[in-house]
Order: sequence, then C-alpha cells, then structure tokens
Amino acid sequence: MAKGKEAAPDESSLSAQQVIRLDKKTYEAELQRLHVELVKLQYWIKDQGLRVVVLFEGRDAAGKGGVIKRITEPLNPRNVRVVALAVPTEREASQWYFQRYVAQLPAAGEMVLFDRSWYNRAGVERVMGFCTEEQYQEFLRSCPEFERMLIRAGIILIKYWFSVSDDEQERRFRERIQDPTKRWKLSPMDLESRTRWIEYSKAKDEMFKFTDTKQSPWYVVNADDKRSARLNCMAHLLSMIPYQDLTPDAIELPPRQRDTGYVRPPIEYQTFVPELYVPR
Repeated sequence: MAKGKEAAPDESSLSAQQVIRLDKKTYEAELQRLHVELVKLQYWIKDQGLRVVVLFEGRDAAGKGGVIKRITEPLNPRNVRVVALAVPTEREASQWYFQRYVAQLPAAGEMVLFDRSWYNRAGVERVMGFCTEEQYQEFLRSCPEFERMLIRAGIILIKYWFSVSDDEQERRFRERIQDPTKRWKLSPMDLESRTRWIEYSKAKDEMFKFTDTKQSPWYVVNADDKRSARLNCMAHLLSMIPYQDLTPDAIELPPRQRDTGYVRPPIEYQTFVPELYVPR
C-alpha cells in the first residue's frame, strides 16, 4: 500500500443502521453545481488533448453504475464514453489478458469510464475460480507494470473502489428483488457473491496490497449512502485534473429562413404515434 495513506475501511464493520442519508435538496443542488464543473472539465480535456481513464470497482450493488450515470449525464458521449465489457469470448480468452481493455483506451480529447475493468481477474475471477492460480499471480505481478506503462504514455489513470457494508448491500439486493424494474441488475453471480463475502474481502485486500501504488493509488469511496458517494466521487474526480473554464459564450440564434412559398404535404400522409398521454 502507498505510504502515508489511510487503510480502507473494514466493510464488515459498518452497519446500514448507522448510515446518515444526505437530504435530497442538498444533493440535487450540489449535483447541479458539479454537473456544470464536469462540462467545463470536458471542454478542457478536449482542448488539451488529454487521455483520461477512470476505473470503478467495488462490491456488487455498491453504486458504481449510479455514479457513472450521474457523471456522464451532462456530458457529450462523443468525448466521454462508458466501457462495460461482457464475459470474454473464446478468442478473447486466448489473448494477452489486457488486450481487450487496451482496445478501449481513449484517444486524445477523450475520457473513458470503465464499469469494472481488468481488475475482474483479481476479484470475481479469483473468487469464483474462473482463472488459474498461475494466471492470478501473473496478474498481480504485471498489473502495476501495465498501469505504469499507461501513465508513462501520458494517460491520466484514476481508480475508485466503492466500499459498502454487508447490511447495506443486503438491503439493496432485497430492494432490487422487490422492484421489477431493477431485478435485471441481480445476476446469479451477484447472488453467489453474497455467500462468499469473506472471500471477496480477502481478494480485495490482496489486490490492494499489490496494486495500491504511489504511481496509481486506489481511492476508496464510502458508498453506504448513495447520494454522498456520488457527490464525493464527482468532486474528487474534478480535483484530480486541473482545468480552466473554456465554456463557449452564449449562442445567439440566427433568424429562421424566410418562407418563399413552401407548401407542406397533407398531414394525412404522415404516420403519428398514438397520443395516449396528452396535456390537460
């Protein structure tokens, strides 16, 4: 672990009953302010030709997807994109482990957010036995070198670990089970992770031991309160890249082209969506 850094909180010692929730009014006001700053950051990244990679890792239901959604919400998807790779194909499984992630790295002026990343090998693959011991040990040896290589190439690499307590994770799992619109978020692998809580904790500790380096540290987000976690992560991301405000000046709309006798075809020729909902 990098010197001078505090150890990550012990997730098993936290209790959902102790969580103090950030009020909605404060959350929405700060979210709006941070969105404005993220747009400024986007302009700066494009203007300076920066290449930014942000990794989001952590327990299932820790809130990674939620913060990624809030970060990208006000941004241009042409310059900021999310990468969430599926299970590797047979061909990909035969490649160098980092190969399919390298293909997703940003070009100049882009920021890429990885919703899980190459750290799958140190987490789910390790715990579920999807990789051999030799592959796992090789990952621990090569990952720090791989990340140093990215940094030497000029890529800004930022890694977040979302820490959630046992109680809070269970509460979120049960909420997803009860809500039909969220049930898709629960995979058989997520449910299996509940039975292997300690194994995942040990895997995370071992991962930090090798990959929490001075050049590429892990930043732990206390994620038991989703609203606080989102704001804290967004504010920290903004602090990691010094930027200036390059927001364009207000745009003045040009006058509409004058009508020189254009006649629209009959409205009956068009197919409209049925108006099931109309203003009253």
